[in-house]
Amino acid sequence: MTITIVVIFFLLMLSAFFSGSETALTAASRPVMHHKEQDGDLRAATVNRLRQYQERLLGAILLGNNMVNILASALATSVMIELFGENGVVYATIAMTALVLVFSEILPKTYALQHADTMALRVARPMSILVVVFAPITQSIQVIVQATLRLFGSGEGPGMDSERELRGAIELHADDVVVGDHHAERTMLHGVLDLEDVGVWEIMVHRRKVQMIDITRPMDEILDTVLASPHTRIPIYEEDPDNIVGVLHAREVLKAVVRGAKPATAKEVRELSSEAWFIPDSTTLADQLKAFKERHEHFAIVVDEYGAFEGVVSLEDILEEIVGDIADETDVEVIGVQPQTDGSVIVRGDVTIRDLNRRFAWRLPDEEAATVAGLLLYETRRIPDVGQQFRFHGFEFEVLRRIRNQVTRIRMREVTDLTTDDRE
Repeated sequence: MTITIVVIFFLLMLSAFFSGSETALTAASRPVMHHKEQDGDLRAATVNRLRQYQERLLGAILLGNNMVNILASALATSVMIELFGENGVVYATIAMTALVLVFSEILPKTYALQHADTMALRVARPMSILVVVFAPITQSIQVIVQATLRLFGSGEGPGMDSERELRGAIELHADDVVVGDHHAERTMLHGVLDLEDVGVWEIMVHRRKVQMIDITRPMDEILDTVLASPHTRIPIYEEDPDNIVGVLHAREVLKAVVRGAKPATAKEVRELSSEAWFIPDSTTLADQLKAFKERHEHFAIVVDEYGAFEGVVSLEDILEEIVGDIADETDVEVIGVQPQTDGSVIVRGDVTIRDLNRRFAWRLPDEEAATVAGLLLYETRRIPDVGQQFRFHGFEFEVLRRIRNQVTRIRMREVTDLTTDDRE
């Protein structure tokens, strides 16, 4: 009997090993294991290989765990029956339930959760051996399981959406921390993921704000414009702003002036300029960033489907979508967002929705419109008058200023009562 009791406790230890191994190998950090494998850690490579074939791993663990638990329970029942007769079945059930639950399930799994990476490295090799030993049995079981699932019309589940999983992980991490730096990191990660979904038309500088030069103007006026401009690259056109003939770099103009070859005619200005690079407004930021890198360019002209000039986009514009605004000593600061003491926010109509969402952690949709004014026009299907108020997407919008047909200033306020949604 003493030997039987020793065997039972040995089996309970094996059960704890299987339970803890399952939790450790499934909870271990994937990035940590990948980094360790890259550094040459063979145990981490074994962990990654086991997780790559997760069905075999779980099959081997469940097979081993159930075998030792059933055997331990059978031996405990025989001992209890020998000691207490038929009532021993009840005593064995109570005793084994308590022992298995505490020492073979809760205790090892709790420890494994707290030390997942360390324990996963320790159990990787013995578990890899057991997976090979149990392979014939687990594969046979897997065939039976798949056949049963097909019998009931349950095929394979949908594939893992890796991007959605990554976005969820970022949000989950953000919920666990409150430090400001982590908010900046989360914004940067979301910015990288959004590059595939955002078009250049959403971040470009609109043609109304683009500083341009008409090369038919007097040379002194052109030079004064170049020297006074905060931008190094300026599109040049001839008579019609849609007739862009090149991009003038301030450095080339200054070099010519220093050499004593100050341009005197429109032809000489064109010779100093570089060829304009035109891109469609439907280009995604990811594609444009790749194109900037391949062409060694920093500046492009955005045109619509009809070839009409819409605006300009630069490498800095795309980088700012990832890291936020990059200000330098030549930037002209423009206040477009003014938080008020009553909790509302006064914004210019041309402020982009993406900038507002990132600054205030809002979730305003930006699929149909890039700016706040554009969103207001899209939702109301009209050009609203000054003083009109609308509610949609959890916000109240009040038109404060309108210049001709352009809404230039709006007051926004988050509302808790979402029962009214004005789009009429």
